[in-house]
Amino acid sequence: MLNQLPCSVLLFLMLLSSGCSNTQVGQRPAQLVQAMPNTILAQQLHTCLSGPARASKFSISHRGAPLGYPEHTRQGYIAAAEMGAGIIECDVTFTADLQLVCRHAQCDLHSTTNILQTPLAQKCTQPFTPATGDQAATAQCCTSDISLAEFKTLCGRHDVINPRATSVDQYLSISAARAEQIKTLGQPVQCGTLMTHAESISLIDELGADFTPELKTPAVTMPFKGLSQTDFADAMVREYEAAGITPDRVYPQSFLLSDVQHWITQHPAFGERAIFLDARGRNPAFQPSLEGMRALKDAGVNIVAPPMPQLLALDRSVDPPVPVASAYARLARQAGLDIITWTLERGSATDPGNWLYMNLRGYMTHEAKMFEVLHALHTQVGIKGIFSDWPGTVTFYANCFELP
Repeated sequence: MLNQLPCSVLLFLMLLSSGCSNTQVGQRPAQLVQAMPNTILAQQLHTCLSGPARASKFSISHRGAPLGYPEHTRQGYIAAAEMGAGIIECDVTFTADLQLVCRHAQCDLHSTTNILQTPLAQKCTQPFTPATGDQAATAQCCTSDISLAEFKTLCGRHDVINPRATSVDQYLSISAARAEQIKTLGQPVQCGTLMTHAESISLIDELGADFTPELKTPAVTMPFKGLSQTDFADAMVREYEAAGITPDRVYPQSFLLSDVQHWITQHPAFGERAIFLDARGRNPAFQPSLEGMRALKDAGVNIVAPPMPQLLALDRSVDPPVPVASAYARLARQAGLDIITWTLERGSATDPGNWLYMNLRGYMTHEAKMFEVLHALHTQVGIKGIFSDWPGTVTFYANCFELP
């Protein structure tokens, strides 16, 4: 291991990184670097511990900074910007009165807000049902269940539930270990401020970052109260136009290729940077091909964003094995597609059940291996950016390798 430093020294080193800007990547990158074996990569990262730091578009905020703050809240967005995320995400869905708001899923209010502890719980699609026997506790509360005014009364909370709960309070309880992690990373937030899409645009602009709104696939049948899928896609773009945001700062995303194609044809200035969230690789039958990648490029798609396991393979012909670019990654690059990926710092890197590392099982022996994965994604795959639940980790790496 590299020489261990006291936590106070680590903090001092990382605060030095803010000397030329307001960017503060915090203690976590230094703690991860100190836990790495003494490799060439570790030595390089170690030389960067004293900064300076600046924001980087390579560092993309996923839902804000949900490792330490309630997702899609004002507090999380501010934390992401302070950690140097050059691009910040609002996942866009809609309320019962068709107003656009930021939520990772249309029907996640039961776990990401306090709705079950308020009178609005009676409006939920599925009320809370306690765990019994082998049956887990359940609930489903959607933004489309309530109005914007009602949505704005809710508090954002960490997306943690207890499936064995027999009461709402138990259902929304946070384990002692998770609470300690939150306390260690930042200031605990008791009531996160929920955001409309328009409010997120104003805040992110004020913070000096760019935008990557994801048009969430609706959980309700479309059209919904007269709102069609194309109306929804149009409405998201119009809020950037209304705010005076130029298209070169906006990276619209969708898992639906039809949404991306709509922006390309109907809003070409925004469609030029539209991101196809390509999760086809989660289907074992999917086989990437150069013909298929070129078809995307010919249709006007410039950026694909598959999850990390779709981009890496473990080369076991060398000892020890190392992560290398997958066939998907090589074919996408050959077709002229830019690549971003998701999501670093999502769950434990050493958890065998974490599907984001399913192709690297046996390799992820400690959390600091995330830097080796990130390095492979940068140097072997050639990604242009990566979503992270804790942007400071990626910002630190981007600064160390002078990525824009």
